Amino acid sequence: MDTSLFVETLKREVCIAQGCTEPIAVSFATSLACEDLEGEKIEQLDLFLSTNIIKNAMGVGIPGTGETGLEIAIALGAIIQKSCQGLEILCGFTDEQLELARQFKALNIINMKHKATSEPLYIEVYAKSEHHCGHVVVAREHTHVILHEKDGEIILQEELSNIDTKQVNDDDGMSVSSIIEFCLNVDVNEIAFLLEGAKMNKAVSYEGLKHAYGLQVGSKIRDGSNQHMLNNSLASRIISVTAAASDARMDGCAMPIMTTAGSGNQGITCSLPVYELALILEKDEEQLLRALALSQLMTIHMKFYMGRLSPLCGAGIAGTTGACCGMTYLLGGSEKQIGYAINNMLSDVAGMICDGAKSTCALKIATNVHAAIQCANLALSNISPNQTQGIIFDEAEQTIRHLRSLVKVGLAKADECILDIMLQKC
Repeated sequence: MDTSLFVETLKREVCIAQGCTEPIAVSFATSLACEDLEGEKIEQLDLFLSTNIIKNAMGVGIPGTGETGLEIAIALGAIIQKSCQGLEILCGFTDEQLELARQFKALNIINMKHKATSEPLYIEVYAKSEHHCGHVVVAREHTHVILHEKDGEIILQEELSNIDTKQVNDDDGMSVSSIIEFCLNVDVNEIAFLLEGAKMNKAVSYEGLKHAYGLQVGSKIRDGSNQHMLNNSLASRIISVTAAASDARMDGCAMPIMTTAGSGNQGITCSLPVYELALILEKDEEQLLRALALSQLMTIHMKFYMGRLSPLCGAGIAGTTGACCGMTYLLGGSEKQIGYAINNMLSDVAGMICDGAKSTCALKIATNVHAAIQCANLALSNISPNQTQGIIFDEAEQTIRHLRSLVKVGLAKADECILDIMLQKC
């Protein structure tokens, strides 16, 4: 088979970021707009943000700052001005830059407004100084610039209707069966880079287990000596390792993370359960790499139909379903049983909402990794719902494809409702 689509997809969708990708994307866009001011003092900074960007950035920790939310991320982008670093823009900023960002934030010249747009991922920035103006629009993907203007002169422009045409086509060129075929037969040298990503995420997990990040979901699940916890098992080990990485990331851990389909929590959930199970089972590197590829690609495939940002929890649904597939493979599951695993998961967790990036993401991840272990076990016993039950189709591929209808039609107003509830606390 032609492996190029799958390898290219993995290399595009599995990448490094520091911190939650939504506020980091806003930092990136702000940085690019401010670079057009040629070093002049920034007099005004206006941002127009989609529902999902606001929702996903309100409560998440910004690495290295001890603060949460968009304002400090915007201020850092304005001070650092290194858009060339993409989603790694907040890697390694200095104490002096952080202090300058805090002073900039205190000037009260950052103006954020909600943008009424059908685009879930939309960031528009106007930066003004005495003699210059920068205007940047990022859409569809976290560093995908569709408009860049300096002083009214267009540097780059793409019409939304003409970009990323796969978003409006029927499929992404992949299927459950083709993904499995690829993962079973690809030369593992082509996917060897996935191991480094898993190790990177495992390092963040260690950090989360050692320190009191967020709600400490991972470390408390691990603590089987606690008389109130009934979880001293290998399953709890897998759950705690995964949740701990989210604990750290959501609370502003400064360590980089390997993301999947634009999300660090998705990268965590589709890599760490597979990586940890492979350690437990003492699998060799080739088996681990094939399992990681399977988990990553299934996650990416599901996210295509769910949307880059959506009212459904991408990590809890797509990421852990991908992990369930990878774990089913490691446990000796067949292609048919991997399909069972998908249907088991989507019949169980498909309704979990996304109410933004924050410490409670680790709770959702812990819950759904437990579900993934349970659903893999059921699949290995040849147990799966059939198409007489709920939103499930006999073929797992059809179940996945109908996630689009669930999101686009059934949950069309959910994001606005969720954000409205969140804003009532401000």
